[in-house]
Amino acid sequence: MKPALKRLIYDYHVERSECADLEERTVMIKRVAKVVKGGRRFGFTALVIAGDGQGHVGFGLGHAVEVPAAIKKGAELAKRQLVKIPMHGTTVPHEIWAKHGATKVMIKPAKPGTGIIANAALRAIAELAGIKDIRTKCLGARSAQNMVRAMFLGLLSMETPQSVLEKRGLTEDKLDYKPF
Repeated sequence: MKPALKRLIYDYHVERSECADLEERTVMIKRVAKVVKGGRRFGFTALVIAGDGQGHVGFGLGHAVEVPAAIKKGAELAKRQLVKIPMHGTTVPHEIWAKHGATKVMIKPAKPGTGIIANAALRAIAELAGIKDIRTKCLGARSAQNMVRAMFLGLLSMETPQSVLEKRGLTEDKLDYKPF
């Protein structure tokens, strides 16, 4: 994991006890091999997203010899890495581009009633975070791991209108914000 993403996860970390009942979704399972002197050792990797639908979401990558064990490890890691996503109503505060590896993800706010316009991996993140209206576009490599990491990097880099006002030393009455 890149240092920028680690730092953001650390900054926005939420304790598991603060969240209601967590739901988890497996986004990707793949067979991996380690080449050793005697041949190949096979195992499985599972990418799991966990969230409560109220702005708390996390992801974890589990690795084990059997699929159920890999999913369980991924789910535990996802629950340990829960973060708070900044939201504006049912959507995200503003448009942002995020990049991880060769993957670029565009995240845009959408009007109420639009729904979630995203591929399977990004849709799971949005649904489990509680985002109801969002538009996304993925460019470049479309590996599930890179898309998920880029999406988290983008979501955690977003700023709410209130936090921007605080940084600029302005008051709430100067706010004329429309996300779309």
